[in-house]
Amino acid sequence: MVSDDAERRDAFDLRRAVFVEEQGVDEEIEWDEHDEPDADATHFVAYDDGDVVGAARFRGVDGEVGKVERVAVAADRRGEDWGRRVMDAVESHAHADGFDRLALHAQTQVRGFYERLGYDAFGEEFEEAGIPHIEMEKELASNR
Repeated sequence: MVSDDAERRDAFDLRRAVFVEEQGVDEEIEWDEHDEPDADATHFVAYDDGDVVGAARFRGVDGEVGKVERVAVAADRRGEDWGRRVMDAVESHAHADGFDRLALHAQTQVRGFYERLGYDAFGEEFEEAGIPHIEMEKELASNR
């Protein structure tokens, strides 16, 4: 979990590299109100020997459902289990905060990754930021 401004910048820099530079997402839509310093969102960043290798954002949608967003892994570190580690951290945080279910919009090219983590796809494929996505959800261990 991001704990200071330097870590926050690292997470945002990785997001810029993956989404804006690599995938061509318009920078104007990559950052939104949930990235403001006073927003009710939790940011995550993962390091390996000082190198930024992963990032994600989490926010509550309502008292039971949390949304996982902006999950990114450095291009040269994919396939090394960093995505799962970042998602484990997000899920642990969400569960500790009392959320029962997580939702996300997965790029269709990484749908299998989320399915291996226990997420179920539903609905029709849709386009977000010019990239095909699918809605997915996962039930967390009950907090009740």
